[in-house]
Amino acid sequence: MLVAVSAINPLALNIFMPSMPGMVHFFNTDYATVQLTLTLFLASIALSQLFIGPLSDRFGRRPVVVYGTALFLVASVVCIYATSIEMLIAGRILQAFGGCTGMVMGRAIIRDMHGLDKSASMMGYVTMAMVVAPMMAPSMGGYLDGQYGWQASFVLVFVYAAVVLAFGWFLIGETHKGPFRAESPVRMLISYGTLLATLKFLRPALQISFSTGAFFAFLGGAPYVTMELLGGTPVAYGIHFMIASICYMIGNFVTGRMSESWGAERLVGIGLCFGLAGGLWLLANYAMDTLSILTLFGGMGFIAMGNGMSLPSGTAAAISADPTRVGAAAGLSGSMQLTAGAIASFLSGSFLSGSDSALPLIILMFSCAVLAIIVQTGGRWLERQ
Repeated sequence: MLVAVSAINPLALNIFMPSMPGMVHFFNTDYATVQLTLTLFLASIALSQLFIGPLSDRFGRRPVVVYGTALFLVASVVCIYATSIEMLIAGRILQAFGGCTGMVMGRAIIRDMHGLDKSASMMGYVTMAMVVAPMMAPSMGGYLDGQYGWQASFVLVFVYAAVVLAFGWFLIGETHKGPFRAESPVRMLISYGTLLATLKFLRPALQISFSTGAFFAFLGGAPYVTMELLGGTPVAYGIHFMIASICYMIGNFVTGRMSESWGAERLVGIGLCFGLAGGLWLLANYAMDTLSILTLFGGMGFIAMGNGMSLPSGTAAAISADPTRVGAAAGLSGSMQLTAGAIASFLSGSFLSGSDSALPLIILMFSCAVLAIIVQTGGRWLERQ
């Protein structure tokens, strides 16, 4: 159930992307305006995670998941019957707020039920399964758009969320055993300040943020590099992107199988080494003038596999920093992670705009990998001190 509820937003994020060009003509607008259905969706996820965690600390995990999924269903209906681009954007913002509850509560519920190493193992399996949704969603969305129009994608996510809510009503119990903390906005800010001042939280939260930044930098710049600089096609991009998805799933599988025996911290270290190796691979191929679509995605494969090991373990460590603020820690770490990814994606697109070289993208990805290692090793040293 946690896999299913956590996959709602990743599915909604990716499934409508093939329909975006058609929406320009349907709503008689421009592509930049249609792009807001994606940009504001991501921004809403980052913002909502700051409130979902504290709400679950106050009212419990189960009510937040149930009411959040119900809000997602209402928002999906708004999107299906949207008569203007403004109405569609509003529906997408509400979708992000509602569906985000599953992403945050999935992490919090796992941590409520298990210790650090077991939590990393469970999160590895959950995130491995979640990769399938965004990997398959564009193909499903493209087919539905061609057969039935762009609204069909939103009908599918509505049906999926309705089924998840029906089963979740019976299968998801309350895991928060108290105390139930009533957080005012001021106390919420104080709670976040306390977490940010706690090295035990800040180290893993920054580590997963920089690791995620490398991946989102790739998402922001790889289409340009693939099609404008390396002569690829959208089809080639889609096929090669499966390399990163499969490698990420392999990393998640290793986490799920080995976390309890190896320990979460060791898996983070191994994952960060894979990320650094991917950055060095890309730099070497650029220096030797052997950069191709295959070597580009091969380097991303190393980074993705490393993220598959470091992200679940780092997330488990971040939300374990303060047992009295598990929900708040889950929300804050997730918000930091997505914000870092959005910034990296923006920088990647900005640096590559008008460029005839893939070097800006490679340097940005390599820098994120190095910063993740610095934060992890430096933070561990400070903790020992």
